Amino acid sequence: MTASLARIFRHPVKSIGFEEIRNASLSEGRVLPFDRIWAISTMEARFDSPLSDWAPKRDFVRGAAAPGLMAVAAHTHDDGSIEFTHPDLWHLRVDLDDPADQAKLIAWLKPLWPENRPAPRAVEKPGLALTDSREAFVSILSLDSLDDLSARSGKTLSPPRFRGNLWLRGMAPWAERDLLGRRLRIGTTAEIEIVEPITRCRATCASPETGTEDFNTLGALKEITGDTAFGLFGLVRRAGEIARDDAVEVLP
Repeated sequence: MTASLARIFRHPVKSIGFEEIRNASLSEGRVLPFDRIWAISTMEARFDSPLSDWAPKRDFVRGAAAPGLMAVAAHTHDDGSIEFTHPDLWHLRVDLDDPADQAKLIAWLKPLWPENRPAPRAVEKPGLALTDSREAFVSILSLDSLDDLSARSGKTLSPPRFRGNLWLRGMAPWAERDLLGRRLRIGTTAEIEIVEPITRCRATCASPETGTEDFNTLGALKEITGDTAFGLFGLVRRAGEIARDDAVEVLP
């Protein structure tokens, strides 16, 4: 099977903002560069701030608890500052290494965060990716499966709903489920070993266009596939440059 790399997304702040990019440099045993390097801890986080190691998702602000966060988009500027947008809020451009700007981001998010949840506490940057797993995973998903899910459920679903990194095009719908244990070569050099499926949570029920829950994604997945998995986690086993439209090959 040969497919292509159609879209690439990163998420500089965990659960807060998706950003589409054209290319990336993959390093062995590392996540997609600039993906989830910051996160916002809550008042009930089980660690003292500043965070110095990986911590589980329960300690952070996340979309499963606040659907409005799913509609935040991000854009990284050349100077390293990040601009955040939301359909119901003003644009905010901040330097997240600046404590004053960290406070601005927390204040900006306040209208999107439920009052009955532990309040946001601090912006954390421990020096490693704050993905949902301690493993340095890159996520791989299929646009063909997304199209099939949309068609069979009668709801047009866009990629940011699933917060994935690498979206492939050119496979039979759901064929990626047969890739566990295989390696993918993207472009001429980079190789990713597929290690486990991604089990989805309630965050995917919220629209990345509006920030409101508008679809029972988990129910639709279970009806079509028998479970709530969508996409795959992989580990970079060989470094390399990747870009949109690169060929993707399943290695023997």
